[in-house]
Amino acid sequence: MKVWIDSERCQGHGRCYDLAPDLFGEDDEGYGTVLGGGEVAAGQEPEARLAVANCPERAVEAVNGAAR
Repeated sequence: MKVWIDSERCQGHGRCYDLAPDLFGEDDEGYGTVLGGGEVAAGQEPEARLAVANCPERAVEAVNGAAR
């Protein structure tokens, strides 16, 4: 699984990095950033899905495999 953030939609609510701090961080202005190139380890998939489901702007996305 791989995650990414659509920077055009991100409004800086911070739910992604609050819910999945191993996958997401924040920049100097509080907007979400993807850590580690977006690769999600097998045990982190529930965190990734939680971040996707809780983004109010739907800026966090995930896909199985290396597509994107």
